[in-house]
Amino acid sequence: MIDLHAHVVLERVLGAAGPDGPELDEGDRSADRPPCFRVGGYTLVGVRYRDSPFMDLDLRLAAMDELGIELQVLSPNPLTYFAHLDADRADAFCRRHNDELAALVSRAPTRLAGFAQLPVQDPTRATAELHRATTELGLLGPYIGTDVGRPLDAAELDAVYSACVELDVPLFLHPAPDGIGAPRRDERLARFDGDLWLGFCYEEALAASTLVLGGVLDRHPELDVCISHGGGATAWLAERLERAARTRPWSSTALRSEGAVAERLGRLWWDAHVGGPRALAALLAAFGPSRVVAGTNLAGWDETADPSHGDEALAATFDANARRLLRLDRRLGRPQDRAGSSASNAMPVPERHRPTVTDPRPPAPRRSNP
Repeated sequence: MIDLHAHVVLERVLGAAGPDGPELDEGDRSADRPPCFRVGGYTLVGVRYRDSPFMDLDLRLAAMDELGIELQVLSPNPLTYFAHLDADRADAFCRRHNDELAALVSRAPTRLAGFAQLPVQDPTRATAELHRATTELGLLGPYIGTDVGRPLDAAELDAVYSACVELDVPLFLHPAPDGIGAPRRDERLARFDGDLWLGFCYEEALAASTLVLGGVLDRHPELDVCISHGGGATAWLAERLERAARTRPWSSTALRSEGAVAERLGRLWWDAHVGGPRALAALLAAFGPSRVVAGTNLAGWDETADPSHGDEALAATFDANARRLLRLDRRLGRPQDRAGSSASNAMPVPERHRPTVTDPRPPAPRRSNP
């Protein structure tokens, strides 16, 4: 399995954002005090990071072996995007995070790769860090939130999207919980951890619709964007988006034609970490399997041991899709078209930083399906 949904917590970035953290409290079982992870004004309760695969490489590799994960692409913890900080502090944190992540990947280069964190509040700095992280550190592309302080179709972000196309790297979107840099928009989400499942679902659907209806995919037709958790509610809302684009006064002429929204949604990529087989079936019914990739959220509260839910042919499709999206064959020196066009202008990754990807080995034994 090639796993594209795997967050990491890095020891040497704890406290790197000053009073905003990140701050880890390991809890006290004898006093019935759960572990906590604080970022800004938000505290995640009950997720144990230390002495877990989130922070312990040996535990991560053992868990990967148990699940049959050949390659895992590590991504920033969504709590630590820091899109609300001033640009200087955000840029310093992102550079430190990306340096530490690249160092971790270098300890297991045949098993791990990484996505870069960007200071998205300053698109100029974000573009510079994207170039550095991919061409110098060997990270595979940017990993950002769905709420970056401005709409995803804002003209200021076009520089970041253009850089992704120039560098021939995919962009991964994953929401952060509400309430980190500003008060929650809806306090009802504080109950039942609603910000982690309902809030994410809202954010992902809003992200997908903004990319389509806001013209980002028209301005950047070669841009590859993968959205976490199957794009949230996007599969269920796809037909309503089509109807809205055909009938509402804000819609452009290009979006009013039959199938225009569906065609643009078909250019997006989707993470198969959606919660269960029925949700996965709905995603596949809406968009088909050709742009869906496996994700486990390894060690998370909602870990999915087998994103294909026992379908070996679908698992093979997910892996083939991941190879296309991540340009892995290009990294192995094999001819490969970009996931939508030629990669001939892509900037090379220096050999000393390039993740080593081996051909598929016989899979390790998998755990039982959840």
